[in-house]
Amino acid sequence: MGQPLICRCGTVRLWQGDIASAENSQQLIDWYSPSHLIHGLLFYALLRWVLGRRPLGLRAVVAILVESAWEILENSPVIIDRYREATIALGYRGDSVINSVSDITFMLIGFGLAARLPTWVSIGLAILLELLAGYVIRDNLTLNVIMLIYPIDAIRQWQMGG
Repeated sequence: MGQPLICRCGTVRLWQGDIASAENSQQLIDWYSPSHLIHGLLFYALLRWVLGRRPLGLRAVVAILVESAWEILENSPVIIDRYREATIALGYRGDSVINSVSDITFMLIGFGLAARLPTWVSIGLAILLELLAGYVIRDNLTLNVIMLIYPIDAIRQWQMGG
């Protein structure tokens, strides 16, 4: 789909903490990695409900396929353009391949945690990660979904620091 294997800057870093940087969504881990971990927590719960007690491995494969489909869609021109017009990601050009693979890995980590942790701990972890990202970068999975589906100007203004 034309996305670079690594950051267009030519370097590979473990962490990129500046969401305004051109390296955001280009390095291995960034402030959006927790949202992918939450995807895994949610996919575990959803697939447990939909597929019942089918083997954990089968449910994990389905979760990987869904997350991979999202990564493909997220890096399509229509979603990249939507991020630029409706969210604070004005310069967003999509994810590097290593960032997409890392996002899928974080989803799988979340899925694995949900399989082993009590439900209340998974819920608490998701809430904690949402609050942390919301506090630090004024964005998180919930806000990201809202702004993609139905952008609210007040949220955008708050995210921009206004």
